[in-house]
Amino acid sequence: MSPQARAASPRASSPASLPSWATWWQRPFPDANTLLLHGGQPALVDTGFVGHAEETAAWARAQAGRIDLVVNTHWHSDHVGGNALLQAGGAVVAAGAPEAEAISRRDPGCCAAEYLDQPVAPYTVDMPLDDGQVLRLGDTDWEVVRTPGHTPGHLALWQPEERLLVVGDALSDYDVGWVNLALDGPGAAATALASLQRMADLEPRLVLPSHGPVPADTGAAFAAALRRGRRLVDDPDGAVWYGVRRIFAFALMIRDGIPADEVEPYLHARAWLTDAARLLRLTPEALAAELVTSMLSGGGIVLRDGRLRAAAGHTPVAADSLRVPYPRAWPAAEPR
Repeated sequence: MSPQARAASPRASSPASLPSWATWWQRPFPDANTLLLHGGQPALVDTGFVGHAEETAAWARAQAGRIDLVVNTHWHSDHVGGNALLQAGGAVVAAGAPEAEAISRRDPGCCAAEYLDQPVAPYTVDMPLDDGQVLRLGDTDWEVVRTPGHTPGHLALWQPEERLLVVGDALSDYDVGWVNLALDGPGAAATALASLQRMADLEPRLVLPSHGPVPADTGAAFAAALRRGRRLVDDPDGAVWYGVRRIFAFALMIRDGIPADEVEPYLHARAWLTDAARLLRLTPEALAAELVTSMLSGGGIVLRDGRLRAAAGHTPVAADSLRVPYPRAWPAAEPR
């Protein structure tokens, strides 16, 4: 097991207010945080990035012995990267119905992997999840809460007895999930805001986000998230800029940066940048140049050793782990 996995001890990594049957692993980018639910049906919520799949599986085995069920809050690469490896070990994978159906069809747009240029190893979804469905995770029952916005199939998980809410990328202690107005339509930000309000109305005791720490003050976290979500609705151009900055920073994280003289050609080839430029009424070339300049001046990226790199803390990714096919080249999904 890697040093990072060893450092994430099962209890030391969990908030004191989390029940003993749950283990929380707060992970740096490019991995989403991971929640392990112990009991008769050991379950993992989200599985990190493909470049750290072995680490995810080793950590889960060390804590639970086996994983019977994986639940994805949504299908972005930092949430589903360990799915294939855990599925090969016998785990059932569950995900929101819209994304589950697209995975089963092997739609080229699955996981937005090719669109975002974020690799995802081929997997299947064995259990589509619908709003209100009750899942047995470990030894406790959780309710599926559809929370579209960040992606159309995004979901939250609600444990009513303990009043625990797994929120995926919908919000964190410092952020809300970016929305893709090009792929998901101009109403995506309003949809995300409605999902935030639905979750806030549950009045959870504890919120478990996919990035960053568990918020110390749940009410304050939702109040801040609702304000941020409203800004995305009121300022569509700002929402587009927010998304492209997040996508570009992630690209730099998983590639150990990009040589400075290759960054703009890389950006010009990206569908997400072309779409954003259209929405912002810019040429792709103008947007690429402004994106790099603004992120350098704002400190979101840095130039070091001839490469542009993400400034935010993140775990290195081995280059060979990125060599997985886009979904258009995935083998057909076989019934299990």
